[in-house]
Parts: sequence; structure tokens; C-alpha cells
Amino acid sequence: MSKKEKKMKNQIEEPIHLDIPEDEIWTYKVEGLAAPHINKPYKHYGLKKVIFALVIIVAVSISCYFSVRTVQKDTFEYEQNESGFVLSKFSNTGYITTLDIDFVSSVEYDRDNPDVDTNFKIVKDETKIISSVGAYALNCDEKVKVINIGPQVEFVDPKAFYSCWALQQIEVDENNPNYCDVDGVLYSKDKTEIICRPCDHDTYLAEKYGYAKYDENGYRIEPVAEDANYEQYVKDVLTYVVPSSVKTIGQLCFNYANMKNVYLPEGLKTIQTLGFFEIPLLENVYSYKTEAEITDTHFTSEDALGEVYCSLPEGLEYIGSDAFSYNQAMTYVYIPKSVTYIGHHAFWDTVYKDGDVLKGVSKIHVAASEEEFDSVETGNSWRPQYDFMLFKKSIDVVYGSERTAE
Repeated sequence: MSKKEKKMKNQIEEPIHLDIPEDEIWTYKVEGLAAPHINKPYKHYGLKKVIFALVIIVAVSISCYFSVRTVQKDTFEYEQNESGFVLSKFSNTGYITTLDIDFVSSVEYDRDNPDVDTNFKIVKDETKIISSVGAYALNCDEKVKVINIGPQVEFVDPKAFYSCWALQQIEVDENNPNYCDVDGVLYSKDKTEIICRPCDHDTYLAEKYGYAKYDENGYRIEPVAEDANYEQYVKDVLTYVVPSSVKTIGQLCFNYANMKNVYLPEGLKTIQTLGFFEIPLLENVYSYKTEAEITDTHFTSEDALGEVYCSLPEGLEYIGSDAFSYNQAMTYVYIPKSVTYIGHHAFWDTVYKDGDVLKGVSKIHVAASEEEFDSVETGNSWRPQYDFMLFKKSIDVVYGSERTAE
């Protein structure tokens, strides 16, 4: 060990004693350090505390101000393309119930008006045309009841209005060359594709046909089976007739609908992904064959539709993934020979067990023989499954089946 290291070791091991009187222990000042402030106020402490509090208040106020400004600014979000502007995101202020999709818009607030229902206005820039509505633009909106689509909108993504729980009507300007509406339901202009039946369209129909009653909280009271007019209510509100011109049921078209019966035209070719996804009341999928042109979506009688049968329509070719998933009120599925594709989980969770009894769609009936059906392209778990011992078991397929007469 060097002399320097020995010297340092001796310095470290030598004990240090401070001779501080006991009555000065809390106030003793060590040379070179500030004296302790035990039980003593700091200089200008009160002023510093006030200044600190003011700084915090100002900082919070500025943060809140810019946060509100950001929310207001982002009510509408757009992207520009060659045709115009795409409505990519709409974040409701909480009080917008009617939305026009025609020109780029912004929200202006009246700071002197405390009424949240009326203290804002939507300002349009008519030099900037909306040409498209992007996917999930109004995702899960809970306030908009009516959407008005302008004459120059060229494309509406099928997922644009996904889970818009309060949406009752989609109205299209009659001069729009790409889209139209049939009593508040969105169609392609030539009515060969039904694109979106709003989630709350049944409320619109209930009001139209005089069934709408509301409780003290503003929730609609839906008639029940015991009511004298329930059968007519089912016809007027819970039944939908797809026009005879339709070839395609669009993606997510009927998702979450409040609907008990649907009539599909023979000539329908495609039911796209999630076309009839999670419709708890849906019991019956009927098809109809007629030489007449059917344009009225309101059900009057089966006689008005020509030949009606309980099945997917003859001529149908494509059943998309999750097309009928989670519809446990259904009890019968018949697949015609014309079907060449069935997507994954097409009929998922349409069966369930009540004790030891299978309820819902307990079998799938197929017109083709087992050999013929082997040529049909099917996705994973296209058949529903149920608990069987410690496993999941797919329901049976009845090949070469005759269609039920009921």
C-alpha cells in the first residue's frame, strides 16, 4: 500500500466529532452551509407561495383552453384527394343530431350562450366539396339521427356508419348520381345494392306508423307480444322487404338491426361480410320469387310478393364471413345448390344449449349432396358449435335436404 493510500485510509477511519451544545442542535450553523430553517419561515415564503399558486392556475387554464379548442377543431377531420375532400372523422360535440355530408364544415361556438343545444353552429365552406366518406368516420356515434348525403358524394365506405346507435335515416340528394335512399335506407343509385339500413331505423318506422311511445327518460317503449296490435307492429316495424332489383347485401348492412323478419329477392347473388351480423330478434329469413317489380320495403302481405319460401334465395352464390353470426332467434337455415362460397363463422353462435336441448339453428340443411357440397369453398368454423362434453362440436349438415314448406 502506498503512503498516499495509507494516509487516506487513516483519514477515513479517524472518527469525526462535532461539539454541538444540546440546546443548539436544531439551529447550529456549520461553516459554509446555510443555517437550518427548523420552525423558522423562509424569506418571502408567503409571496412565493402565492406566485406558485398563480403559475399553476394559469398553466391549468391554458391547458383547458387549448384542450377545448382542440376538441372543437377536431369535430370534423378531412383528407384531400383528387376528387375533393374525404370526411375521415366526425367527433360529435354531443348535441349534433342531423349531419350534412356535402361541404367541408367546422363548428363555431357562441361563448355567451350557456345552452349547449343552441350555443354552436356548423359553418360550411362551399368551395370545398366532400367526395367521400371514410371507414369508421362516424364510428359508434350515439347522437346523430339523420344523415343527409350531398349530390357530389362519390363514395361511402361500407364501414362509414358502423355502430351509429341513434341513426334512423340516411337521406340522399336526388341529384346524386351514385347513391339514393329508399325511405331512409342507403342504396346504390341503380338499387342493385343495399348498403346501410341504419341501426335505429325501427324507431323511425315506429314513429312513421304511430307506434312510438317513450318513458320518462326518453327511451322508446317497444310493444310486446301480449299487446293487441303487436302482430301489425311486427309487419310495419320489425319486417323488411329487400327490393327485387337488389343483387348484393352490403358489408355490415343490417348489423345490430331491430328486425324480426326479412324477405330477400330471388336473384340476390351476394351477402357480404357481416351482412346480418348480431340481430337478436331475427327469426325468419324468407325469399320471394316474382315477375313484378318490388320497390316498397314495407311489408303488406306475402301475396303481394308472389311465391314466398323459407330459405336463402335460389341463385345466391356468396355468403360472407360472419354473415349471420350471433342470431340465436333463428331456427332454420337452408342453403341452395347455387351457393359456391361460405365465409368463416358465417353462422357462428346461432346455436345454444338449454339444458341438454339444442336451441336455435341445431342443423343446417343443404340442397346439394355431400359430394356436390365438397366443391363449395368454406371458411373456418362456418358452422356454429356447441359444448359437447369437454369439447366443442359443430352442428350437423343435412345434405340433399328438401326445403321446408313452412
